[in-house]
Amino acid sequence: MTTTRLKSLLLAICVGGSASLAAAQSIDPIVEVGKQRAVAAKASQAKIDRLADETASLLSDYKTVMKQVDGLKVYNARLERQIANQEKRITDIDASIAEASVIQRQIPPLVARMLDGLEQFIQFDMPFDLDTRLGNIEAVRANMDRSDVTSAEAYRQVLELYSIELQYGRGIESYSDSIDLNGAEREVDILRIGRVALVYQSTDGAETGAWNRETQSWEELSAGDYASAVRKGVRIAKKQATIELLNMPVSAPEAN
Repeated sequence: MTTTRLKSLLLAICVGGSASLAAAQSIDPIVEVGKQRAVAAKASQAKIDRLADETASLLSDYKTVMKQVDGLKVYNARLERQIANQEKRITDIDASIAEASVIQRQIPPLVARMLDGLEQFIQFDMPFDLDTRLGNIEAVRANMDRSDVTSAEAYRQVLELYSIELQYGRGIESYSDSIDLNGAEREVDILRIGRVALVYQSTDGAETGAWNRETQSWEELSAGDYASAVRKGVRIAKKQATIELLNMPVSAPEAN
């Protein structure tokens, strides 16, 4: 009995071991498939991560490029405006050049007329510094025929002469000169007060006179009325005395 039960137990153990071995052999392929799936999943995740990084890098590059494109659009728009302005300036300059050529041809006749008018004005004006004033006009006339003097420079010189004539009406001046008195040349001191009065006094102070606009000649004045004033005016003009009021012969305007 005992031996029979022992054999039965051994048989049961053998059968159970065989079943366990068979079960283990049937599970191994499943485990292997699971391992392969895990490896594949890991590889897939790594690929996904790599693609995600590449996508993020590409997106960053795209945003950078778009910023550059926006900047280039602004830059190109500004260049287009600058080019448009430059083209407009070129058009204006071309028009100015065309006008300048016309104006340049008109300057010499204008300068000649201005010189003639200024010379005529000096001839009818008070006769002070005539050699200098008329000499300046002749110098500008001579410059007009020179090839190295442009029309613009000649025009500038004429304007300078006009400016000088304008200044004559605002200052006081005294100088020595010889004038014709009754057919004889006399050395005198000339006193000019703007264009209001032009008087003379002989070097010995014995004779005093003034320029008469109506007769266009020198006219002797009463020494008692003006001799002292003229003498003092000469000293003021030479900065030898302080400025003060002077009694001078002035031609009053006549009513028409």
